[in-house]
Amino acid sequence: MLLEGKKGLVLNVTNKNSIGWAIADLANQHGATVGIGAQNERLQEGVDKLIAGRERFDRFQIDFSFEEQYAVLREQVAQTYGKIDFLVHSVGYAPKTALDNRFIETSLEDFQIAMNASCYSLIRTARELEDLFNEDASVLTLSYLGSTRAMPNYNIMGVCKAALESAIRYLALDLGPKGIRVNTLSPGPVNTISGRGVKGLGDMIKTVADAAPLKRPYGQAEVAGSAVYLLSDLSQGVSGQLIFIDSGYNAVAL
Repeated sequence: MLLEGKKGLVLNVTNKNSIGWAIADLANQHGATVGIGAQNERLQEGVDKLIAGRERFDRFQIDFSFEEQYAVLREQVAQTYGKIDFLVHSVGYAPKTALDNRFIETSLEDFQIAMNASCYSLIRTARELEDLFNEDASVLTLSYLGSTRAMPNYNIMGVCKAALESAIRYLALDLGPKGIRVNTLSPGPVNTISGRGVKGLGDMIKTVADAAPLKRPYGQAEVAGSAVYLLSDLSQGVSGQLIFIDSGYNAVAL
């Protein structure tokens, strides 16, 4: 029960295979009250099924494309919880054209859409909720190795993840005086809805499995375990960090 008595948000969840859901589920099992976010009414129906009959879950809704929804989220969080102990940012999106075409062909519109959804949304959410965080709160987001290595078909998302990882360090500096720590988890390729948006996902997963030092699978459950550590008081001395969950693939040159 590492998170007993804590309250926080996981934004957003799409379905049972989402990394965000794995984190929310395990956090709840460890005693946390978790506010689950969905992008819209259609996705909310799926989230409602996931939390049906479960205690200490609440529902929220935010589409990060709309500026006005941040203030609505803040009001709902303040009314529901007052203060919160953690925020998990599980958001990443790029238009299909930005993933299917060559990176050099990325349009300004697609660039802005991807950067807003995948990076700026964290900065904006943290600012909106800043005064609702308890001291020793934890902010967590998700990245990928494509931030520092050029991966076929990952394209604009690699640039967005690089920006996100940099933003984490600056947020850690801004929020640190309030005792708020900010960190990133970087899983290897995982079979999720967002992951399937990148062509060749199956080949990427196989490449990692063949080359990684740990000859065992990793996935949503392993990411959730690391997340619970970073959300818990066990990680009170950790901020501005990037932790890989890829069976050690990032450390080898194969």
